[in-house]
Amino acid sequence: MAGGAREVLTLQLGHFAGFVGAHWWNQQDAALREPTDTQEPPGELCPDVLFRAGRTLHGQETYTPRLILMDLKGSLSSLKQESGLYRDKQLDAAIAWQGKLTTHKEELHPKNPYLQDLLSVEGVLSSDGLWRVKSISNGKEGSIRVWSDFLRVHLHPRSICMIQKYNHDGEAGRLEAFGQGESVLKEPRYLEELEDRLHFYVEECDYLQGFQVLCDLHDGFSGVGAKAAELLHDEYSGRGIITWGLLPGPYALGQEPQKNIYRLLNTAFGLVHLSAHSSLVCPLSLGGSLGLRPEPPVNFPHLRYDATLPFHCSAILATALDTITAPYRLYSSPLSMVHLADMLNFSGKKVVTAGASIPFPLGPSQSLPDTLMQLGGATPWTPLSACGDPSGTHCFAQSVVLRGLDKACHTSQLTPGTPLPSLLHACTTGEEVLAQYLQQQQPRARSSSHLLLTPCKVVPPYPSLFSSSLSQQGLVLDNPPTGAGESIPVLGALRSSSSLSRTLGDLAKDLTKLNLRRWASFMDAGVEQDDLGELLQELCSLAQCYQLGDSLTD
Repeated sequence: MAGGAREVLTLQLGHFAGFVGAHWWNQQDAALREPTDTQEPPGELCPDVLFRAGRTLHGQETYTPRLILMDLKGSLSSLKQESGLYRDKQLDAAIAWQGKLTTHKEELHPKNPYLQDLLSVEGVLSSDGLWRVKSISNGKEGSIRVWSDFLRVHLHPRSICMIQKYNHDGEAGRLEAFGQGESVLKEPRYLEELEDRLHFYVEECDYLQGFQVLCDLHDGFSGVGAKAAELLHDEYSGRGIITWGLLPGPYALGQEPQKNIYRLLNTAFGLVHLSAHSSLVCPLSLGGSLGLRPEPPVNFPHLRYDATLPFHCSAILATALDTITAPYRLYSSPLSMVHLADMLNFSGKKVVTAGASIPFPLGPSQSLPDTLMQLGGATPWTPLSACGDPSGTHCFAQSVVLRGLDKACHTSQLTPGTPLPSLLHACTTGEEVLAQYLQQQQPRARSSSHLLLTPCKVVPPYPSLFSSSLSQQGLVLDNPPTGAGESIPVLGALRSSSSLSRTLGDLAKDLTKLNLRRWASFMDAGVEQDDLGELLQELCSLAQCYQLGDSLTD
């Protein structure tokens, strides 16, 4: 790979994973499209980590995600499984058979109105002389049914793997249970297809650092993810495997009780089995709880989102992912996926939590020390792992990334001789400010921090979620700006925290309350009674890893 990139292969398993992935790849694409003559800082993130260069049959250069995605029949809408990028129209037209032909034509899916807008929009010349992507009417967000309705990037023909035996739509033939998902990758047809695609991507890498797996936890894809992680662990020993267990927005107790029970069981089985074969596992959700009792969705001070829309929820989670994965995607950083995992998962703590401040609330006249000092002892990020309020919990280890702040804001802007309001104002670099702040907040934690100039891109098709008080660069303003923002500063964190002791323990307690005879259909899908007993033991063991020892206090 160019520049000696340490390649990462991404797996997207499930439909909500497809939503998060579509936003993720759109954000990577927006960063690649950034004009070179703007005031944006030079790139710090190496795109070759996630993308691969190639050529079509006609010699056209391509740059596509290094990606394998699995979804169900009927989930692609107008997107073609084989991708149109490498398709040879001349070969399509060439027919060797001279006999009589009968044509069977499948009705094409009409392009979604939102996707039609994306394909037709090139941009506008703004008042500052820069070419900007044109906004799309908010009213068309409601027409988005599947992730391919807003995916901007081209995919390689080897990327899409469809599970034809289960349906995306309808009530019958759904991939609902963990056991069903495990069974999918026990079938030679699907296992061999996944192995072939893995070999294709892996063999062209110069230095594969590992795999990032985006996996739905709430349905049968938790079982698909568990078997995929097991395959990666067995076939590619020594490579990093970081799994993001994704859950859609909050749910309501009493509505569709079978789905709620299945969600609980799938999440529990998924976390335990994924943690057994991954370097790290991080649940990602805007809900407040993984258990049976519903909690309201998390709140962001400067975001207005609809927690019932996957399009909104997935955009927020993708923004967090784009930030917290930055350490192993940098040009300059020696930190690999394996090193990041080793720092966070010591003593068996393979499950971690995520949090993010979207956007980071820096005012235009403030410095980083000013903003951090104003936070006081409050947690600077919103929790994104459905583990409740992290306040008062102990952090064992953390990786924190702050991106998108102008370098002039990194340190104190006070005139010489002015009394310093805090120790943070005495720091001489932004990196020192961030490290000092984390040390003050969690003095016993093992911490790694990165301060990047590159902001997070939020151009269309990213939804219009931000309050009117944000500037084009995502800074908090006193007076509303004239146009929508195109980039934002973000603070993101991956943490090994004592909050997981309560979360995993509560998950085990909820499972013990279930009358499994009422949910025999879940067990019939391939899970034995003994499997549930082992699951409870594993959950309790995981929970104990995060209990505070005698030498640690809050």
